[in-house]
Amino acid sequence: MGQIEYFTFNNTRSINLATGSSERDFPSHRHAYGEIIVVGSGAKNVYRIDDTLYTLTEGDIALIWPMENHEIVDANRENSLIVQYSNTFADSLFDFKRIANHYHDLHIICVNSHGPLARRLKSIIDKMFHVWDSDKDNREMRCARLLLDFMLVLDEHHKELDADISNDGGKTVSDTTLNNIISVMDYIKNNLTADDLSQSAMAERAGLNKDYFSRAFKEVTGMNFSKWINAIRVEKAVSLLPEESLSLTEIAMLSGFKSIPSFNRVFVEYKGVPPSKFRKM
Repeated sequence: MGQIEYFTFNNTRSINLATGSSERDFPSHRHAYGEIIVVGSGAKNVYRIDDTLYTLTEGDIALIWPMENHEIVDANRENSLIVQYSNTFADSLFDFKRIANHYHDLHIICVNSHGPLARRLKSIIDKMFHVWDSDKDNREMRCARLLLDFMLVLDEHHKELDADISNDGGKTVSDTTLNNIISVMDYIKNNLTADDLSQSAMAERAGLNKDYFSRAFKEVTGMNFSKWINAIRVEKAVSLLPEESLSLTEIAMLSGFKSIPSFNRVFVEYKGVPPSKFRKM
C-alpha cells in the first residue's frame, strides 16, 4: 500500500519544486505526479524504484514516472533537488507523453556513464530552482518551459540512452495508437462523472478492440485501465478536498465514485489514509 509523501511543495497545478529535507528516508509510496530527483552529496544515496535498488552518487538523475512505487532507503535529502510535474500537464502534450512512453523503463542517468548529459540535465534543474526562488512573474510557466527543455534533451539523446533501457526502447505502440489513447485519457479526466467509462466503451472510443486496448493502455501508462482510472479519481478528490464547502459525499460523486465505501476503500489504497484524515492534514 502506498504512503503519502510529505514534502514542503508550493501549491501549484503543474510544477512543484523542493529541497532541504533533513530526513534520510521515506517509505515506499506512489503518486500521480512524475518526479525528477537530482541526487545530493554524501557517501550513501540509496533509492528503490519499482523492485530495483539503486546506489547513486552526487549528480545522478533519478526519473520516477507517474504512479511508480518508489522509496528513499537512505539518502541525503538535504541537498537533493526534487521536481514534481503533474500527470495532467504531461498528458496534455503528445510529444511529452511520447518521450515518457519511450523512456518508461529508464530510471537512472548516471553521471559516471553519461557525464555530459547528466550535467546538462542538472543545469536545467538548477535553472528551474533559480526561477522558482526568484520574484519573477510567471515563474510556474517559466519552470514548465524548462521542464520541456529537460524532456527535449532526453529525446535528443535517445541513441545514447536506449542501451540503458531494459527493452532497448522497443515499445510496440504506434504514434497513432498513442495519440488515440491520450485522447481517451483526456476524455476520462474531463468526464469523470460520465455514465459509461468502462474499458469496453473507451476501447471503442479509441477505435481499438478491447484486448489490444488493454495491452496498449498498460504500455502507455504503466498501469492497467482500472488502476489508472482509480488513480485519476483519487487525484481529482485530492484537488477537491481543500474546498471546505464540499462534503466528502459530494467530493466522492464529483470524482466519479458511486458510493462512499468505494471512495474510502480506493482512497486508502492509493493514499494510505481515509479522505477525512487526508483533508485534516
